[in-house]
Amino acid sequence: MKPLGIASVCLCLAAALSGAASGDPAKGKTVFQACAVCHNADSTETKMGPGLKGLFKRDKLKSGKKVTEANIRARIDDGGNGMPGYKDMLTEGEKNDLIAYLKAL
Repeated sequence: MKPLGIASVCLCLAAALSGAASGDPAKGKTVFQACAVCHNADSTETKMGPGLKGLFKRDKLKSGKKVTEANIRARIDDGGNGMPGYKDMLTEGEKNDLIAYLKAL
């Protein structure tokens, strides 16, 4: 295998093993439509749940946890405080897309 090919394989493996999710914000916007019943995407104003504009720019979630991709994914999966869990309702790809969309807000 050529050096460039080895480097490409190593980079792909490193990204996969790091847990870094890459998603499509445009597809995530479509996934978010189910969330929009309870959450605002265009403001921080509370609907039934908190407004999510600028979510990844905040220091902490309402729960007091740090805003990280892992903590957001856990909230999506497990729900809490009246929010249902979506662990079995969304595919990993849909969650990646949703998180990419939330990062863009």
